Amino acid sequence: MNRREFLQALAAASAAGFPLERALAQDLADGASYYDSVRPFGNVSLLHITDTHAQLLPVHFREPSVNLGVGVAEGQPPHLVGEHLLKRFNIAPRTREAHAFTYLDFEAASKAFGTMGGFAHIATIVRLLKATRPGALLLDGGDTWQGSATSLWTRGQDMIDAQKRLGVDVMTGHWEFTYGAERVKEVVEKEFAGKIEFLAQNVRTADFNDPVFKPYVIREVNGVPVAIIGQAFPYTPIANPRYFVSEWTFGIQEDEMQKVVDEARSKGARVVILLSHNGMDVDLKLASRVTGIDAILGGHTHDAVPQPTLVGNRSGKTLVTNAGSNGKFVAVLDLDVRSNRIADFRYRLVPVFSNLLPPDPGMAAHVARVREPFAAKLDEKLATTEALLYRRGNFNGTLDQLICDALMAEKNAPIAFSPGFRWGTSLLPGEAITMDHVMNATAVTYPYTTVTNMSADTIKTILEDVADNLFNPDPYYQQGGDMVRVGGLQYAIDPRAPMGKRITRMELDGKPLDPAKSYRVAGWAPVSEDARAAGGEAIWDVFARYLRTQKVIAPRKLNVPKIEGMAGNPGMG
Repeated sequence: MNRREFLQALAAASAAGFPLERALAQDLADGASYYDSVRPFGNVSLLHITDTHAQLLPVHFREPSVNLGVGVAEGQPPHLVGEHLLKRFNIAPRTREAHAFTYLDFEAASKAFGTMGGFAHIATIVRLLKATRPGALLLDGGDTWQGSATSLWTRGQDMIDAQKRLGVDVMTGHWEFTYGAERVKEVVEKEFAGKIEFLAQNVRTADFNDPVFKPYVIREVNGVPVAIIGQAFPYTPIANPRYFVSEWTFGIQEDEMQKVVDEARSKGARVVILLSHNGMDVDLKLASRVTGIDAILGGHTHDAVPQPTLVGNRSGKTLVTNAGSNGKFVAVLDLDVRSNRIADFRYRLVPVFSNLLPPDPGMAAHVARVREPFAAKLDEKLATTEALLYRRGNFNGTLDQLICDALMAEKNAPIAFSPGFRWGTSLLPGEAITMDHVMNATAVTYPYTTVTNMSADTIKTILEDVADNLFNPDPYYQQGGDMVRVGGLQYAIDPRAPMGKRITRMELDGKPLDPAKSYRVAGWAPVSEDARAAGGEAIWDVFARYLRTQKVIAPRKLNVPKIEGMAGNPGMG
């Protein structure tokens, strides 16, 4: 993009009725210089967004201070946080980039640099990037239709319409499937027909093993045939309720992937891209085993990794990337393709600073239109927080601590579990907690709260199972999100220990759990059909009621486990 085009976008926003105060106008003028550094290169360009989680508006989102790697992943991207990440990627501290990619000085930096993302601002940067990259394709890695009140209440329609307006060419999925197979098929066959390709080579029917979606497409970009292969989240029926997709199978499907790559090559593809929702650790292993993929544009684990990892395999090398979450970034992969091969490339994970980008008028109008019917409910002020509230990280964040506190108080339980979801926006001290914020942290299609009497052995089994999903040294066995968040219970964990032996201590009120005793445990988002049949109060109602009674949320002690055997790990800040 260039300064002239950027200022034209600024003028268009102003003409469309977005008033520019002097400070904001200066920010936008600075943005022209900031984004001018994203220079075009080569003859094939791919733009990539992923895991936006239905965040139509700009947000604050704190990157993790704990993202531990084990085995070969220890000390390697994406398992670097804070200063370790800055050093690895040569990012200067206390800069916009340092704020975008790390948790460091989050409160002060958020106030200095403002919110990030927002589809009206993403639309502006996509338009500007495309203006200097003829034929560029826009790829969406999924987790787009879920994560907000409006997406839940419209069954993803607000985001589906935003995707079409944004100009998405290809997408794959994960949380989209929690609206049910029929809803996904309806969108793919009607809403997306002739507009957006929904690809997933690893989703098949359970009866005859037939493909449910197209596995790949070949698009010509400036005369170069480019194959895009889709890979949906392979563990959807495990991480989420199986009943949503009971007639479909998932999985990594490595052998099938190789067949699809080979077929695309045989049909003339000179560039092969995998649009993946595996998670970065899985993608790194896959890249070492499947040949013929030039680049993996990845998602699921929300890792904002500034530069690709180059992975060797038996017949070449593959670039592996992961493009963050919540609309904070647009990835740009520029390829120089010559003589039917990639001669060179450039990659940028471009932060979307909303105060440096004028909103796209059409997208801004769409966002306002879809939110307007729900405005009164969304804007209800439930409480004010005196502390930073955030979720992302391997263990408890302050937002999930608050949810656990609400569950324990409202359900009269000494222990609470909250899922290790990676989505959910951050709030700064002094901000009002609205119903909009509550839904950003809880908007799922299976919101039921539960109260269950559990033995100490059952509690340990749950913690061990989730820990293995997160810390198994083989990425192909990492099947979920972050560690389950825990209220009331204190425990110790050794992530390097073998399966079944990672949880080394469990206490309640300073005393070890009694093997002969049963404990009342509150939770939410159960995946079983029995839990759906039983119903249960929706988590957002429980959480909102608690916040209304509290009114002011004072800082509280974060209930994180004692982490053993990981001293010096660069995945800990």
